[in-house]
Order: sequence, then C-alpha cells, then structure tokens
Amino acid sequence: MFSGHYYHATIRKMVSVFGTLFNNISVVRKDGNGSVVNITRVPLAYGPKQKFLARLDEQPNLDNTKVAMKLPRMSFEITTLTYDASTKINRNNTLTFAATDPASRKVIRTYAPYRMGLQLSIMAKNQDDALQVLEQILPHFQPEYTVTIKDLDELNLKTDVPFVLTGVQMNEDYEGDFIQRRAIIYTLDFETRLRFYGQVNNKEVIQNVLVDFRNPTTLDGIERLDIEQLTPTGTITTQIIPFTDFN
Repeated sequence: MFSGHYYHATIRKMVSVFGTLFNNISVVRKDGNGSVVNITRVPLAYGPKQKFLARLDEQPNLDNTKVAMKLPRMSFEITTLTYDASTKINRNNTLTFAATDPASRKVIRTYAPYRMGLQLSIMAKNQDDALQVLEQILPHFQPEYTVTIKDLDELNLKTDVPFVLTGVQMNEDYEGDFIQRRAIIYTLDFETRLRFYGQVNNKEVIQNVLVDFRNPTTLDGIERLDIEQLTPTGTITTQIIPFTDFN
C-alpha cells in the first residue's frame, strides 16, 4: 500500500527550531556593589529533566572529588503528539509547484495536521539564576511566539508556526542535609502545530487544448479554438480554425 521512500524531517526541524529559541540565554552575577563578576551562558540540551537530575544524584555532596554538573542549565523534550482534527482539510486537495522540466509539475497532497507538546526545563541551584533565565523567556510569549519554518526543502514551502506557552510550574528538588546540592526547576509547557506531508510526485502538464464551438440546436460545428504552449518560458499561442477545416 505504501511505496516509495520519502522523509521531510518534520519533527526534527521543529525540535531544532524550538531549541534555537533558547540557545542564547545568559546568567549575570554581580557583587555587592552591582558590578558584573561574570556572565555565564546557560547550556541547553535535548533530553528529559529526570536524566539531568539523576546526574545530580551521582554527586550527593559537595565534597565529591568529581566535577559536578554545571548549573544553571536547560533541557527540553517532546511530551505529546496528537492529531488535530480541528484544522483538518480535504485530504484530496493538492498543491502544485513548478518543476525543472516545463512539461511537468511537482504535486503533493495536502498535509495531515498534528499538535505537538514540548516541555522546557530550567534547572538552577539558586533562585536568582532560575529567575534570570525565566524572565528572558516569558516576555516573548504572550502567549505565542511565531517562527517561519521551511516545511519542504524540495518545494521551498514555508509556513508560519506558533509556539504557544500553555503553563509554567515551579518545583524545588531538595532532600537531605545542608551539604547536598539542591535543584530549583521551572517547567514551561509549550504547544505547536505540525504539518506532515506525503510524497512529492511529478505530473505532466497539459500543453495543448482544443475547444470546439457548436450550434446548440443543430450541433453543427462553428469553429475550433486551438491553445498551445510552444516554449518552456510559457509562450501561449491561440489559433481559431474554421469549421470547414476540421468537421
């Protein structure tokens, strides 16, 4: 039933775009006089926050000789992927694009709409670091931030995609004595829309059209209209042929 390999990397592109939104966030630390001591760029990686919390557990106290995982840091992951019936359109609709060969066109059926949930986690060892990161994100989502992405590289098809912030949660993961590290975690939930396209096919273009005009009562021929595309640049010629020449 399904034949021919194709891969538009739809989910991969969306994840890459989402991560790019947060890959240039920094934390500034100041001394008592308000002078900047250092500026730290917050690392960002794909993966569930439980993975990074497990790494924190590997260094249970501050006397550990191993190098501890650097905080603050951020992680993000896909949480849900559901069909979006509210934006469904006729599956038989097609999109047509110009091809290299003027005698053909590239054709693709309409997309299957989906909604994808994404979760961004901000992890820090003190509240000020976490709040600095949070305040560099929230002003841009009211509640959405729209990005233009290229759905299909082959057809140069671009779409404006909104990333909608649906919720913010705060959790302080701290158990044990005072020498153990703590992790303050802000979790931001987002939702975006995906368009899954099928295979791109080539379809021949109609280059010659004949239109016969006849008497509606007797059905006798009156004349023929001959429309033909002669050149690859799209030059069209129209010729009217008298009835006596084709009847």
